[in-house]
Amino acid sequence: MTQTLLAIEDLSVGFRHQQTVRTVVNDVSLQIEAGETLALVGESGSGKSVTALSILRLLPSPPVEYLSGGERQRVMIAMALLTRPELLIADEPTTALDVSVQAQILQLLRELQGELNMGMLFITHNLSIVRKLAHRVAVMQNGRCVEQNYAATLFASPTHPYTQKLLNSEPSGDPVPLPEPASTLLDVEQLQVAFPIRKGILKRIVDHNVVVKNISFTLRAGETLGLVGESGSGKSTTGLALLRLINSQGSIIFDGQPLQNLNRRQLLPIRHRIQVVFQDPNSSLNPRLNVLQIIEEGLRVHQPTLSAAQREQQVIDVMHEVGLDPETRHRYPAEFSGGQRQRIAIARALILKPSLIILDEPTSSLDKTVQAQILTLLKSLQQKHQLAYLFISHDLHVVRALCHQVIVLRQGEVVEQGPCARVFATPQQEYTRQLLALS
Repeated sequence: MTQTLLAIEDLSVGFRHQQTVRTVVNDVSLQIEAGETLALVGESGSGKSVTALSILRLLPSPPVEYLSGGERQRVMIAMALLTRPELLIADEPTTALDVSVQAQILQLLRELQGELNMGMLFITHNLSIVRKLAHRVAVMQNGRCVEQNYAATLFASPTHPYTQKLLNSEPSGDPVPLPEPASTLLDVEQLQVAFPIRKGILKRIVDHNVVVKNISFTLRAGETLGLVGESGSGKSTTGLALLRLINSQGSIIFDGQPLQNLNRRQLLPIRHRIQVVFQDPNSSLNPRLNVLQIIEEGLRVHQPTLSAAQREQQVIDVMHEVGLDPETRHRYPAEFSGGQRQRIAIARALILKPSLIILDEPTSSLDKTVQAQILTLLKSLQQKHQLAYLFISHDLHVVRALCHQVIVLRQGEVVEQGPCARVFATPQQEYTRQLLALS
């Protein structure tokens, strides 16, 4: 009877580049018996050597920064479970993960809990997750536990006013009415983004990873377009391409002017009209500058003739508008809460009087009550200034409450797009239905 020396089943190897993974070995299954010779043939680049290195376990482990959000969270869970604990404390383990990865992490935690009979203290501000995962819930306010009950009972009949406020803070309502007539502000045709793949000592370009594939849409003044999809689907890359911060192909026409062939000097007069608010104010706000310096920074570039007093007055006015106390303008970002820091980021964008603001996951790191406040602020600012928003998010509840139109992306391609109400009520594609089911 022959002895099987090596058995490989469904071996896959991928190398991460930028936000994409290039698969170089795909579902390879091999078997070698004692005394047998198996020849592995193929042209250069077919995956032969990578397969051999995989067998020898000589492929390097990817650096942490190359791992996706879900992969990083799995590493943290593995570290915590090395000692087979009786109690696991999970502090916001799903924050900033898209709904599908979120579901995978929750399923993993359930399975591990059942396997180890492990208790779990799950800390979160996401009430949807609490409904799915928790047996009991304790609600804290100002350092005190104000209510504690079984999850089903607490969600059905909360007794404390603060708990009731939390449960009522889920995103709801409709987008702001579109102004009439609503003229086209942004027209995008066949937008494509590809990152070069470099190899060899000279790092010559040998191929490209296409991460955004022929996206087309129009955005009207006063309208909100939602971009949704899993992590790595190309949402943020699309935003960066529209800002002309990365190279792209296709047509980008802003207020009647093509942007693709403009150089930096030609773009400068337009940049103040297209602003961005990023996901994490902790990293997008310079900790060494105070709030006055942060908000006025754009004025120094786009309105250099303003005096210091004029800039400061505009900062005071815009801080009032976003609900911040102007008396705090000499403080630093670390002295503010997460919601206040996001208001600072919005003020920094708003002070330049833009026509379009790209909002890249602006509420994902905020708790539900603060999230609701920021959404209310965004709606009021949109109605007052007829702002157009490109709203990038994986939170479909927020998208439903804010967006007029929605585009569903998967691996850089448009899966479905149309009016938000129609897409959410009667999704045409299975992938869209899966996202809605997980939300």
